[in-house]
Amino acid sequence: MAFFITELRETVLWGRDLKSGPLPPLLVSMTFVTGLVDAFSYLVLGHVFVANMTGNVVLLGFALVGAPGFSIVASVTAIASFALGSAAGGRVGARFADHRGRLLSVATFLQATSLAAGVSLAALGGSAPSAGYRYGLIVTLAVAMGIQNATARKLAVPDLTTTVLTLTITGFAADSAVGGGKGSKAGRRLVAVGTMLGGAVVGAAFIVHHEVVLPLLVALLVAAGVSVAAAATWRSNPNWAVSKN
Repeated sequence: MAFFITELRETVLWGRDLKSGPLPPLLVSMTFVTGLVDAFSYLVLGHVFVANMTGNVVLLGFALVGAPGFSIVASVTAIASFALGSAAGGRVGARFADHRGRLLSVATFLQATSLAAGVSLAALGGSAPSAGYRYGLIVTLAVAMGIQNATARKLAVPDLTTTVLTLTITGFAADSAVGGGKGSKAGRRLVAVGTMLGGAVVGAAFIVHHEVVLPLLVALLVAAGVSVAAAATWRSNPNWAVSKN
């Protein structure tokens, strides 16, 4: 139990993880963004994800056989835009590979810029956006989440991918006592799963009970906050800032 509490503390508190410095709590914040944005895309833009590309490929398969409610064009647009954002995130990662804090700050600034475009489109498009607004939102949001995913991959903080939970849940179960393991990283993995779930719940609640633009507005504010917080590390060069891959 003490080890579990230590993992929780290192994941959510600034600088407690000696290997990753302040990165874990910042990436937890970006995991919350994923829940918010995918709640918006799935509930407002139709059956399409802008962060969860595994799910999107499955939805594309449904659309290809003519299942009602699914769109080939929407799924392909999301996948292509996500790839474009990932490429942009890769370029940022290569440019700022010498300092992970700078990398996260610049990448989340670019992501926030794309999210800001999404907020504007959502405000103009309303609760039932027309095709033009819908595809504009799919592009801007998928680009933003592609940048986020590429950045998390470059930062390489264990079990904090920010957009994908399949391996996180697998690791939690496989490494548990039931699975024959020692429960390694159970605390961090639970934080990641709970945070994305929380983002999805908050995003869905905003959409169902308030204004559809609110999930994107909160996502924008969180991304901007992470960018500013990461920028505070620019002038220092601690061991955690050195790129691991």
